[in-house]
Amino acid sequence: MSAADLVGVQTSNGSPLDEEAFSRLRALRYTEPDSVGAALAARERRSLVRGDGKLFIVAADHPARGSLAVRDNVTAMADRYDLLRRLALALSRPGVDGVLGTPDIIDDLALLGVLHDKIAVGSMNRGGLRGSVFEMDDRYTGYDVETMVHDRLDAAKLLVRVNLEDAATVRTLEKTADAVSASARARLPIMLEPFMSRWSDGRIVNDLSPDAVISSIAIASGLGASSAYTWLKLPVVDDMERVMAATPSLLCCSAATRTKRPRRRTPRGGQHLRCPACTDSSSAARFCIRTMTMSHEPSTRRQPWYTAADPANEFPPSPEGSHDHHESESRRHRR
Repeated sequence: MSAADLVGVQTSNGSPLDEEAFSRLRALRYTEPDSVGAALAARERRSLVRGDGKLFIVAADHPARGSLAVRDNVTAMADRYDLLRRLALALSRPGVDGVLGTPDIIDDLALLGVLHDKIAVGSMNRGGLRGSVFEMDDRYTGYDVETMVHDRLDAAKLLVRVNLEDAATVRTLEKTADAVSASARARLPIMLEPFMSRWSDGRIVNDLSPDAVISSIAIASGLGASSAYTWLKLPVVDDMERVMAATPSLLCCSAATRTKRPRRRTPRGGQHLRCPACTDSSSAARFCIRTMTMSHEPSTRRQPWYTAADPANEFPPSPEGSHDHHESESRRHRR
């Protein structure tokens, strides 16, 4: 048996994966662990940005931080087989360019043969477990640059939360700078997701006011010995034109938000569309990082959000879950 046995497995109802595929996946992991490396080596790669310069990346790195909940369902992403089915289905949709995940996710998808001609982004720091007392000590427990280069991944991603009242922040900033420098040396694009964060009632919340996002951009932009391969992954917030003016770096916009109902996370008047970094595809790619959600049960009557992905849209309808808890303070600032 080889990794090639899993490529192109289709069920009668059109779902990309079935129990036979997962049985073979388990067998490969048990009897041929080297098949993971073989599958990654055989993966057909593509250019990171092509066509209209847009990228639509599905984020699925939240389980590694112990974040499995979607709304009131605390174990919504606990079933790994269900998650893999949804990811495979999302990746099969037109306009979906790739996936962001930790090694366990990327390895499974590679073995299942669904990463061909797709972008694979490796998640690096998942050590700040959600809800833990050490959450701000966000250690690099996932991918490292050397492994991503060896496994032929297309980009790296890391979370940069800055808490001015927590001393653990400085260690995360130092290690983040090291990762940015290593990525630049390896010529590996690296996406930094910065937030100004604080403790509130025993948990970390992120300030999504425009001023806070601008401060986080300034701090993240200065990390590392070179910014040549640095991209910024930013939330879409109010006053986006002013936020985008804080950096000329390549930008990706995180369309995920934690809400009770699906909604478009788009500023009034489509302000983000008027920013040079968002509209000039010759100098900057337009990114949409979408968080994988498990909020919908498989059903022929109700399609999951990713079936509606339209490459002509800047942001398809928003999912209902987010892997990192955000608290928007924009309303308070407008009072």
